[in-house]
Formats: sequence, C-alpha cells, structure tokens
Amino acid sequence: MTDELWRWSAVDLAQAMARGAISSEDATRSVLGRIEAVNPQVNAVVDVMADEALQAAREADTARRRGAACGPLHGVPMTVKVNVDTKGRATTNGVVAFRDLVATEDSPVVANLRRAGAVIVGRTNTPAFSHRWFTANELHGATRNPWGKGLTPGGSSGGAAAALAAGMGAIAHGNDYGGSIRYPAYACGVAGLRPTPGRVPAFNPSSTAERPITAQLMSVQGPLARTVADLRLAFAAMAMGDARDPNWVPAPLVGPAPSRRLRAALAPAPFDDVVPEVRAAIVAAGKALEAAGYEVEEIAPPQLGEAAELWHRMVVNDERRGFVATVQALGDAAARRNVEGHLRYVPEVDAGGLLDAFGQRLALMRAWSLFFAEYAVAVVPVSHVLPFPDGLDLQDQPVVDRMMAAQHCLLATPVLGYPSVSVPTGLADGTPVGVQVIAARFREDLCLDAAEVIEAHAPRLTPIDPRG
Repeated sequence: MTDELWRWSAVDLAQAMARGAISSEDATRSVLGRIEAVNPQVNAVVDVMADEALQAAREADTARRRGAACGPLHGVPMTVKVNVDTKGRATTNGVVAFRDLVATEDSPVVANLRRAGAVIVGRTNTPAFSHRWFTANELHGATRNPWGKGLTPGGSSGGAAAALAAGMGAIAHGNDYGGSIRYPAYACGVAGLRPTPGRVPAFNPSSTAERPITAQLMSVQGPLARTVADLRLAFAAMAMGDARDPNWVPAPLVGPAPSRRLRAALAPAPFDDVVPEVRAAIVAAGKALEAAGYEVEEIAPPQLGEAAELWHRMVVNDERRGFVATVQALGDAAARRNVEGHLRYVPEVDAGGLLDAFGQRLALMRAWSLFFAEYAVAVVPVSHVLPFPDGLDLQDQPVVDRMMAAQHCLLATPVLGYPSVSVPTGLADGTPVGVQVIAARFREDLCLDAAEVIEAHAPRLTPIDPRG
C-alpha cells in the first residue's frame, strides 16, 4: 500500500496521517519514488528536495506521535514553483541569470504551507519570467504534458500541473497573473483555483523592487490539485495572513449563505471561436449544476471581450516601462519572442491612456458586481479551444493573434479581480477539456462548491502515466 501513496488525495493523506494509519515518511518516500520514475520523461520538478523533504516528514511523524497540534496539511507531500522564495533554494523564475539567486527566507505562501504542515518535495518549472502559456526555458529545459500529443502543459505553472497529473505530489503551488494557474490545470486535466487578489499573501524577499501596479492588482498565489476537495484544503492553508503583504485581506473563507435558490449563468459560446468540444463541456457542466438544484440560465457575464482586451492594454503597457527591457536583456530566445508577440498585439498607450484604462476597469467591475448580485456563479470556457500545440506562441503573428483571442475568458477575470476555478470535465479525443467557474470577489467558496458538483459528474482524469 505504501508504494501507491503517491496516488492518494491530500485529504485522504491528511486524514490517514492524523489517525496514525500511515506515516508522512512513507507518503513522502512514495512521492519521491514517483518523481524518480516519471520526472525524467516530464521534467516538471526541476529542483528535487529529497533530503529536506524526508527530514520534514520524519519531524511531522514525530510531532504527531507526541500529540502536537497538527495543521491541515500535516505531513502531506507537495510542490512549490521556482518563482517564489523558498529558503535555501534559488528563485530562478526559469532565468539563467537568476540561477544563483538563493532565498534567505520563505515567501509568505511557502511559509503558510510549511506552517500548515506541508512537506515540500520539490520545486516546479516555469517559463522564463513566468510569462508564457507554455513551460520551457534555457535553464531548466522544457516541461512535457503527461498527456503527450505535443500539447503544452500550460504556463506559467506548467510544471506544477504536469507534476500533479503524473502523481508527483498531492498538491501544487502556482500563481496566476493572466491564467497561469487555470490554463495549466486545463491543459493537464487537473483543478486550479485563482483566488481573489488580496486573499493569499504574496511577497518575494529576494526582490530588489516592488511589483508593478498591474501585478499588485492582478497577480495571485493559489493551489492546483487533482480534486476540488484538495483545492479547498490547500487554499485555506495558503490564505493565512502575513504582515509582509499589506494588501492581504482578512476576509472569511466562507461567505453568507444565499437567501434564495442558487443561480448559475452558463456561457457555452460567448465568442464565435469557441470549439464544439468546449461548448459541450459547458453544457454538461450546466446539466450537472441543474441536477444539483441550481437554477441554470444561458447568459454570459457582461463584456467579456472588453475585459480581456483591457487586461492586454493595462498589463502589456505597464510591462513596456521596464519588464520588456529586462526580458530582452536576460530572457531566453522564446521569452523574447513571446514578449515581442505581446507588444505587436497590443497598441501602445501613454500614461493618460493607462489612467483611462483604470476608469474603464471600474465601470466593468460595477457591471460584473451587478451581475453577481443575480447569479451565484458563471460557467465559461477556460480557453476557447482545446490545449494548444506546444510552442504555438513562437509562430507567425497571425497565429499568435488567434491564440491571444482564444484566451479571452481566461484574461477577463484577473483584470477585474474575481476568483475562478478551472475544473476538468473529461477528454475530447484523448485531450483534457474543462470549464471555468467564476464568482463574486472573495466568494471562492461558491466557485469551489459549483466546481465540486461539476467534478462529481465527470470522470477522474489523473494521475496518469506520461504518454507518448
């Protein structure tokens, strides 16, 4: 049995460890064995922390035997991403120039996970500067989607999602600025939660400057997992406060109970380029919600396209101020090509134009706030198409433009500050497909509740063995 513990969910592992049925050391050895067996084919975990993980697991087992208070993730093996500070490890962010940038303390999200009892078995790959929907870099190499077929594992948390899908950890940490949790989850057939900004504390002590304003408003830390129940467990652990992030909000994890029957807005085809397989996934999700007692109506959230284009206008023009020059100086060829594609896609605006964008943002937020006063959740595509062929962003600009347009539903939520969950619904010709569930600010509980209903009506896709 202990050889197969890498297959277990985080909830099952935590419960079994709490009653002494299994040990953290056995679970950790099982996951490390799985990493040794399959990571050479996938290259998802690029910094294996075997010795440190086994020591932490033994300490967790000793603490439990002594009757010490145990956190919600006590003894559970998991991974974190190489773009957050983890004490004693290099915060490479997939960049050769940062290979020796060793963190002297944990970032808030890593500190919270350790405080909750998690055992970090390794750190996962990301594209250079965490800036693509594809995961490859000159420092750590390319991560492969365990589903094979030349598919992207997603990005930027592609290593996190691929590791989960292949059984290398029960939970994975990720972050999401423009889809970097939800898109890898979609591509690899796992679940991913993008929390509300301010919900999970964020800060890298190794940074030499504060994050740009759009990153402060839109970038979040969050979990990926193979089940929605595991997402819920990891999210609660990550969301503990940390004084190093003054934007952290002490909002309750569970909001007030609805005073009327839950209503779900369904948007199978909010754009013309949504492929039939994605439309079918959303329709199936709507039927699952209806069977669970939701009142389902086919209607899209307001101005999805305008919100997505606002993300591009704000983020890319903010990046022109300094980030682009850094990528051009230190990034690998793919990172430079990717950022050039973004610059060509988005017209340049001056400071006044960027300030005007903030006004448009407020108007869109108001429209969405009114929408969520009527609907508990909205179910929309993650991407309008099935997971991209790997390296698609390095093609000619017309291809890049179509790729950008296919991610409108992915980009609409970050710019407006809403939480959302990517949940798998099955396979389409052997390729993972899923849906995105969005709710009002700080109502991750409503997202997770609906996602759990959808998950219950869908086949379990992972863990799997890497495929050719």
